Amino acid sequence: MRLNREWKTSSWSWLRIPPSSHHPLSPSGRTASPGPFRPERERSDVDANPKPPVLEVTDLSVDFAVDNVWVPAVKRLNYTIRSGEVMALVGESGSGKSVSSMSILDLLPKNSRVSGSIKLNGVELRGASPAQLHDVRGKDVAVIFQEPMTALNPVFTVGFQIIETLRLHYGMSPSEAKERAIELLALVELPDPVKAFNSYPHQLSGGQRQRAMIAQSISCDPKLLIADEPTTALDVTVQAEILDLIRSLRDRLGSAVLLITHDMGVVADLADHIAVMRKGEVVEAGDILSVFQHPQHPYTRALLDAVPHLGQAYSETDSSIDMTVALASIVEGEDAPEELREQIEANERAAAEAAKASESQFASAPVTLDFRDVVIEYPGRGRVKAFRAVDEVSLTVHQGEVMGLVGESGSGKTTLGRAAIGLLPITSGRLDVVGTDLSHPTRGLVREVHRNAGIVFQDPASSLNPRMTIGQSIGEPLFLAKHLRGQALTREVEALLSSVELPRNYFSRYPHELSGGQKQRVGIARALSLKPALLIADEPTSALDVSVQATVLELIRALQREFQFACLFITHDLAVIDVLADRIAVLHNGKLVEVGTRDEILRNPRDPYTQRLIAAVPLPDPVVQRERRELRAKILAAGSD
Repeated sequence: MRLNREWKTSSWSWLRIPPSSHHPLSPSGRTASPGPFRPERERSDVDANPKPPVLEVTDLSVDFAVDNVWVPAVKRLNYTIRSGEVMALVGESGSGKSVSSMSILDLLPKNSRVSGSIKLNGVELRGASPAQLHDVRGKDVAVIFQEPMTALNPVFTVGFQIIETLRLHYGMSPSEAKERAIELLALVELPDPVKAFNSYPHQLSGGQRQRAMIAQSISCDPKLLIADEPTTALDVTVQAEILDLIRSLRDRLGSAVLLITHDMGVVADLADHIAVMRKGEVVEAGDILSVFQHPQHPYTRALLDAVPHLGQAYSETDSSIDMTVALASIVEGEDAPEELREQIEANERAAAEAAKASESQFASAPVTLDFRDVVIEYPGRGRVKAFRAVDEVSLTVHQGEVMGLVGESGSGKTTLGRAAIGLLPITSGRLDVVGTDLSHPTRGLVREVHRNAGIVFQDPASSLNPRMTIGQSIGEPLFLAKHLRGQALTREVEALLSSVELPRNYFSRYPHELSGGQKQRVGIARALSLKPALLIADEPTSALDVSVQATVLELIRALQREFQFACLFITHDLAVIDVLADRIAVLHNGKLVEVGTRDEILRNPRDPYTQRLIAAVPLPDPVVQRERRELRAKILAAGSD
């Protein structure tokens, strides 16, 4: 597969901007060379000859008309991004991060009012005509949206949507654009690029959809890449690969990157500068090292304190785990120095002791969820063969136990979770859920299971009914199962809203009026409304900002301790699993590769895939994260030998 091609209209070399024709917003139509590569942590904050800014935002304010009143969403925002820099906007859901970025390309709804200045390569975008913005969108400025399911067109294949972008901006022939689209899908590590090219968005997992959208976004080598929560739905290994990809674009192309995220680990791994937003205003800004090591504003300190750290002790029964030692033991192996070897042996002893304690803790507890040699296949159609998503998985979850299920996109995590609540039939094996045999589910059996089990879905935008208010969505299970009516139902819903940190006046709002994180909180409140014996949590905190994530995790822990329900917690975030799980199960390509206690998995991972998972977890510390990235590179290199 060749990456360098000659096109009819221009020459193309991947990761080098092709010469472009002049357009109204580019005085020269040329892009400055990014210059010699320098690692991001070695760059000086102020170059001797600073490059002109790619994006310059001055006094940007955004208001929305709500009930005939202008409500401010962004207040006098100022920042500059130069070629080769990554600027991170960080804050809670509703802080104005996404609103400010969407105003750059005039993608806000009609009830918005924007003031201030937005300059791209020195040319003012505010007041530009639709034709001028049409030339800029996708080619000069590309966006990776937060929710790929709603950003991708459901009636067109993924390949068609990438081809559309390439043909629109470069005039390629259909065959050339198809070949290039498949190359892009391979670049973002989709397991079968040709299959993904011919798939519709709903046929891909959440992480695979995100990768497909990233492939579309980078197809035209943009000068400015707006990454709006680009790794929210991805497992940590793919997240690390995507961050490497964005870093490669930044270094090779000299692209400017505007990173919008709530993940402080991602910020520490990628960003050069950071601006912390709260209620539409920037409360603290600066270079990445100064803000992380010496935060000045109380809100910044609170955000950093709320970030879960892999290996940190969260209860009196847990012990702290030095993850650097764990990763170094994988790299060094038998050649480890004597001091490191002693620490490795201590880790192994602690893991063995934790396994014995966990076995005795749940030995007498009733089994709530039991998979026995379960196989789940999606049937073939025509020439398409049946796909085995889960391959002979045996897993048991006891009453009062939190089982963390970790794996990459497409590994079968969500398939197992949906089967556990009767939403998918199993092909073979045996499945028992809260005392009910679901090996051959019927409508009556599934209804019985739903009275004692709840589920939090991965994508809040598609799981909530857009025609129902938030109060109706949360109250529906209480209305159907407990027959609550009137004020009793209202009081229960308001209490659930408070428990997930949402104002009670959200009762009458609709899903489209909430941010992504707020919609996910509604889904969690709905799942917990019946106080279930089994909770299937499919990425319940993936769309939440860190402070709310910490609150929700503590809420789940408190409810689990009080009611002793079993929980199958599906996530790509090992740090979240570390907070909650009694045991961790690692799933890879539909097979269960490793099961053990928190200490067994984190202190002494046996399977190479588990080792790669742990190495890919970002740490909210720029200096230590750089060391982690180097260790990860060594682990990957050792695995490829």
